[in-house]
Amino acid sequence: MSKISIKPLADRIVVEALEASEEMRGNLYIPDTAKEKPMQGTVIATGPGRRSDDGDIIPTELSVGDRVLYGKYSGTEVTVDGNEYLIIKEGDVLAIIN
Repeated sequence: MSKISIKPLADRIVVEALEASEEMRGNLYIPDTAKEKPMQGTVIATGPGRRSDDGDIIPTELSVGDRVLYGKYSGTEVTVDGNEYLIIKEGDVLAIIN
């Protein structure tokens, strides 16, 4: 895990996607543009949580270091200090990988 300068707001988390391995099918190399987007990664930062209707903060269930599965088209891709991250809402996380 790397130290980043992003602090997500509310119930958003910052995820570092796992690298998709290079693929060969037969003798053909599959280029990056044809590869499936990774759908799992490591939580790098979490926001404080979402606000309830009463104004109380409900903390996120995720912690820094959790490996998670998320929807294929979830979140927003950002590049900070030359590294690529995904900022997604906690609700877009499908599962924690143990």
